[in-house]
Amino acid sequence: MTTTLNLNGQSVAVNAEPDTPLLWVLRGELQMNGTKFGCGMALCGACTVHLNGEPVRACITPLSAVGSAQVTTIEGLQGPEATALRTAWTAVDVAQCGYCQSGQLMSACALLKKTPQPTDADIDAAMSGNACRCGTYPRIRAAIHQAARGPQG
Repeated sequence: MTTTLNLNGQSVAVNAEPDTPLLWVLRGELQMNGTKFGCGMALCGACTVHLNGEPVRACITPLSAVGSAQVTTIEGLQGPEATALRTAWTAVDVAQCGYCQSGQLMSACALLKKTPQPTDADIDAAMSGNACRCGTYPRIRAAIHQAARGPQG
């Protein structure tokens, strides 16, 4: 079955059944490999993408639930929040193994768009669904605070 997705600002035709998880469409059919498979049960956040700016877990989101929504993956993440986060991620040296980082950045970006000056509690709540096996949570929090302060850090 052919479906059209609005992916990273472009219309893309995909050939998949409506119950196919969005993650499999992104990775398997569209070769968008920045979105990771972690647990397959929406528990780790590695597969986080945005649907109309809201973070969702692509591993449990069926293609039929996407409809005409704008899907944004890590490859298409843009804007001042994304730029500030990427800069802060590097400055704070957040990544260790890096596997969870695309999901972490997607969740952090959604947070900063809604809450430009988040508290520790805001960050903890927004990031609670993203697991980091390397335990870089203090650096993730520091990078989000740095990004919220702007280019001067």
